[in-house]
Amino acid sequence: MKRACITGGAGFIGSTLADRLQDDGVEVAVVDDFRTGRREFVDGLIARGGRLFDGDVHDAAMLEEAFAGCDWIFHLQANADVRHGLDHPRRDLDQNTIATSIVLEAMRATGVKNIGFSSTGSVYGEPEVFPTPEDAPFPIQTSLYAASKLACEGLLGAYAHGYGFNALIFRFVSILGERYTHGHVFDFYRALRQDPTRLRVLGDGKQEKSYLYVQDCVSAILAAVSAHADAGGDAHVYNLGTDETIVVDQSVAMITAHLGLSPEVEHTGGRRGWAGDSPLIHLNCARIRSLGWQPQLRIHDAITRTLDWFEVNPQLFQETAIA
Repeated sequence: MKRACITGGAGFIGSTLADRLQDDGVEVAVVDDFRTGRREFVDGLIARGGRLFDGDVHDAAMLEEAFAGCDWIFHLQANADVRHGLDHPRRDLDQNTIATSIVLEAMRATGVKNIGFSSTGSVYGEPEVFPTPEDAPFPIQTSLYAASKLACEGLLGAYAHGYGFNALIFRFVSILGERYTHGHVFDFYRALRQDPTRLRVLGDGKQEKSYLYVQDCVSAILAAVSAHADAGGDAHVYNLGTDETIVVDQSVAMITAHLGLSPEVEHTGGRRGWAGDSPLIHLNCARIRSLGWQPQLRIHDAITRTLDWFEVNPQLFQETAIA
């Protein structure tokens, strides 16, 4: 790989991937509209010669300029607000599915045929098999976010078979680590900074999740890229996660212990925190492990590193009001 473009490249995972690629000698371009991305995450990249395209992925002309001469596109831009998806039912369609269609057409216009795509473990809905493998039967979709991502996967497969694209689809668990700026660990930490005496937890606190450290996530992506560098005409799906899970109340205990707090914890009740919140997410990651990859950090350590990063970046919480 000589040149790559990352949509959503000023975000949490995107900027981390951008730095790793640049460190490996790849020329990197970043597309981001900064709705959720942060300029400080790409300042170092730009200072070292990376290119920034400040704009929306719906701008096909800008994408074609950004993609020109690239070997790989990493399409990470998306609306990731799963919890409030039903409040804005058009948003996932626009920012995920339609945006992906525009990205694919810009690739076709510029002759780029390699794409890595950030999908989600949520596409499995509430499966019957755990750990859930990539070829598990799909149940009914339970969130608009996951439904939109599954539609994107369909487009990627069709472009792979119809136009000879090399598509790598990554179904993530939740990712933690430096530059993490949204999700329940962020929300709990922010809430406790606002009121150290109490914490409201959606659901019964027994929801069981898997998490992956961001650098391990990027290493997995790059392992798949290396394995499929010369492939074409197919879509390859990889679960990215760990063999561990953690219960929400356990993560709450870690955060409160880290802060030295003993708040009153209130559960709203029910097995789900919101419509589309899966009570158990645990992915079978044997396929990506078969490429020689394995995570370096356990969930406990990933949470700890995330909390440590919060401590040295308090401005994140000064800028963001409690919802």
